[in-house]
Amino acid sequence: MRVTQKISQLSDFTSIKKREKLRMRFTSPLLNCPTPLSLQLQSLRRNLPSARPTIIPRAEMSLSSSKAENPFPSSPDKGFVLGCGAVSVDYLATVASFPKPDDKIRTTSLKVEGGGNAGNALTSAARLGLKPRLISKVANDTQGRGVLQELEQDGVDTSFMVVSEEGNSPFTYVIVDNETKTRTCINTPGYPPLGPNELSISKLFSALDGTQLVYFDGRLHETALVVAKEATQRKIPILVDAERKREGLDDLLNLATYVVCSEKFPQAWTGVSSIPSALVSMLLRLPDIKFVIVTRGDKGCIMLERGKKDACEAEEVEIGSLLESLMQESNGSSVIPTCISSKQNIRLRADGIGAINGSLLVGTAELIPPSELIDTTGAGDAFIGAVLYALCAGMAPEKMLPFASKVAAAGCKALGARSGLPFSTDPRLSLFWH
Repeated sequence: MRVTQKISQLSDFTSIKKREKLRMRFTSPLLNCPTPLSLQLQSLRRNLPSARPTIIPRAEMSLSSSKAENPFPSSPDKGFVLGCGAVSVDYLATVASFPKPDDKIRTTSLKVEGGGNAGNALTSAARLGLKPRLISKVANDTQGRGVLQELEQDGVDTSFMVVSEEGNSPFTYVIVDNETKTRTCINTPGYPPLGPNELSISKLFSALDGTQLVYFDGRLHETALVVAKEATQRKIPILVDAERKREGLDDLLNLATYVVCSEKFPQAWTGVSSIPSALVSMLLRLPDIKFVIVTRGDKGCIMLERGKKDACEAEEVEIGSLLESLMQESNGSSVIPTCISSKQNIRLRADGIGAINGSLLVGTAELIPPSELIDTTGAGDAFIGAVLYALCAGMAPEKMLPFASKVAAAGCKALGARSGLPFSTDPRLSLFWH
């Protein structure tokens, strides 16, 4: 449903403000307290034991776990994930071909719907069966009210979001090129941006209560870091989307448990010349990371998973040669996404950089016929939403990568980041529920 259509059905926004005022009355907000939020957390954490979640040991969150292979779309006591990052309204204009400078062209279609990395990824996770909570900010304007309603209709808890009476909600113009099957995004950030003191301590603690996994898209870095530090105190695993180098991203990566990044990020962040060597460098520089996944569009994905540290006698191989071998093995004719894995816990060496114990996996993308490929907007967000689900469900990596690729491919078969996102009941996902 378009945002503009939803807005016509939305009741007066004063009801949202009343709910917020009532909630803040009973949660003792500290929005106007001059003390930095990080210092408030240190002093109050001991006094709020009831706010702490039931911790799931990190060992149970490991991709290598053999437990919980069955999904839980309807389970009421599992599936809470918290996301912090961007939401927006997307204005999607489809054109026959991308315009040249000073051209005047017409759209072949126009669509308005919710967007933003965090909003898209959590919508993907919600449709698969998780119960996402979102920390972000919109203004009390037409676009912001539409964003809230669309997220709520998809099952995303927006009660932890900040609604500003001033400024504007973020929005993005998206030009979808039918000729090249690419999209170009022109973003206008929301103003004023979300500051860490706009999130009360009681809201933060409530958002983390019962949460199994926390996700950051790299935006709102000051607030994200406060959330990440508190999640770390509670031993809640953290997944970071590293799309590109951003202010404050390094601080989040240092607290991360899992990283999903774009194809260009590993080399840009490490300065290393090849993707496989850059992945080894990332795991050496970030010793708490359990895995890094590199998404590569229609070329699939690559995953480097850390192994046991005490495997001193593990077989040693050069990671570049191993990746080439796995990619040759995965170049089959299968339309369905697949995964090829190296041996477990081998010694992966990057010449001139170092070595780690672990395993390397190559996931293929779904082969989408040109007639079915509509729009790649939000494909990476859809992939991350599926990874969030897979982690909570305890999927093995060999199952997780094809699953995430399948979800991402479904999203590419409709205009916009969310229209094509599959629900857990989608027949195309049935093979992953067994």
